[in-house]
Amino acid sequence: MTQKKLLSLAILLLTQISLVFGQQKQTLQLKGQVKGVNTGTVYLQKFENKMFTAVDSANISDGKFSFDTSLVLPELYGLTLDITKSPYYIFLEEGPIDVVLDPIKYYYNSQTKGSETQKLFTDYRKRKNVDITKFIKENPSSIVSAYILYRDFSYRLTPEEIEANLKELDPVLHQTEYVQVLTELAKVLKTVQIGSIAPDFQLPDLQGTTVSLSDQLGKGYVLLDFWAAWCGPCRKENPNVVAAYQKYKDKGFSVYGVSLDKKKDAWIKAVADDKLDWPQVSDLAFWNSAPAKLYGVRAIPSNFLIGPDGTIVARNLKGEELHDTLERLLNN
Repeated sequence: MTQKKLLSLAILLLTQISLVFGQQKQTLQLKGQVKGVNTGTVYLQKFENKMFTAVDSANISDGKFSFDTSLVLPELYGLTLDITKSPYYIFLEEGPIDVVLDPIKYYYNSQTKGSETQKLFTDYRKRKNVDITKFIKENPSSIVSAYILYRDFSYRLTPEEIEANLKELDPVLHQTEYVQVLTELAKVLKTVQIGSIAPDFQLPDLQGTTVSLSDQLGKGYVLLDFWAAWCGPCRKENPNVVAAYQKYKDKGFSVYGVSLDKKKDAWIKAVADDKLDWPQVSDLAFWNSAPAKLYGVRAIPSNFLIGPDGTIVARNLKGEELHDTLERLLNN
């Protein structure tokens, strides 16, 4: 093997080691009790890609349970008695941790001792109008800072603001999924800013026929609308979109809906119930939806108004703002 190849191999190995460092598994010692429950199962879930997935379980005996295992720590996990419902959000770290699970009101009154990371997270959730940049500067090495930037602020910030906040985080956090996703998100968002050409894509419609975004363009203004049957705010906004469509469809306005549903039956029913009389497509991939990733969609409802030349002219138009924008564009 040549010296050049050896050097390349060494660099690759060092890179892999650096990526693993800080993401290595550590020992979790968790003991807990469940209020009002004597027997059953507690599920330990890991938070990934905006979803919780079960990674372990423990039996409840006389209202008590325990986990003694190796996990990537510190990190956000969930504890729940029912994997079909939202869990108790808990940041776990190495060492002994005591938890009191209270199933009432979605674990709202549950308590944790032994995790400073969880304490910081709990304090954050009690605050109002958090300045994310200030929070990160006060807690630059905490996984909580990376998480809330990812979970609570990524859809509110410009790509430049995301990048500026990422620079404030400790380098060790740049190995986490949160920062890696945000780094890529900032790049994607720069490609779908107002004035950019809308990226094309194609997906199956309700009948299974492939329909592309580009097929809808060139005749007027198209609202690229990301939504889902399970999304309460989306369903609440749908009548407003329907009203706009009915008012302006003969003046050069149309809608192209992209559903982030997982179940086709639910998607079909919601389209019928909400009277969404325009092209609807979906890959039924939830948050892994290819168009959602292509457009950097982190929350729904979300939309992009695309002009006749394929340029993005506005985004996230809701309520009266949608009507006012269409009135200005189509009646002038």
